[in-house]
Amino acid sequence: METITIPQGFKVTSEQFEQLASAEQLARMELTKEGELIIMSPTGGTAGRKNSRLIQQLRNWADREEIGEVFDSSTVFILPNGARRSPDVSWIQSDRWNQLTTAQQDGFPPLAPDFVIELVSPSDIKNQRYSDLQAKMQEYVDNGVKLGWLIEPSAKIGEIYRLGQKIEILNHPQTLSGENILPGFILDLTKIW
Repeated sequence: METITIPQGFKVTSEQFEQLASAEQLARMELTKEGELIIMSPTGGTAGRKNSRLIQQLRNWADREEIGEVFDSSTVFILPNGARRSPDVSWIQSDRWNQLTTAQQDGFPPLAPDFVIELVSPSDIKNQRYSDLQAKMQEYVDNGVKLGWLIEPSAKIGEIYRLGQKIEILNHPQTLSGENILPGFILDLTKIW
């Protein structure tokens, strides 16, 4: 297999990104609003296990409530600013999802989710990408995400991002509330820490 080194700040168009994403099924990629291509490493076991716990809890709630759709980290959303982003976990209200055409649902949905979670992985800490994740969370909110959680398991910190509000930082929370965005949803963090 040939490998290439992608220089820091390498840029591609949105059309080139879609070609790369459909051709390269093994890599997780994102595209910033400036056109910078981001190649993300595969998830390790610890992060994968914790991500599955997050998805499981949200999926269980969503199945009971039947008011929206849950997505995993392999889903790329086209944000209003043109960025292509893949939150670790996301949720969209049914009425917004159902407004998309079948082609839009089958491709990269052209909207910001209503809710997102990003989990800080051991590799994010090791490679000093925490501030990148914070900027990504702010980008989500700037593009219409109503509620977002940045969860840092090793320090047991939860950062809450809300549309039109300041970031709230919680130390050692046991749960996080879906508030009025995800009514009745309480995320149990005891299995994540």
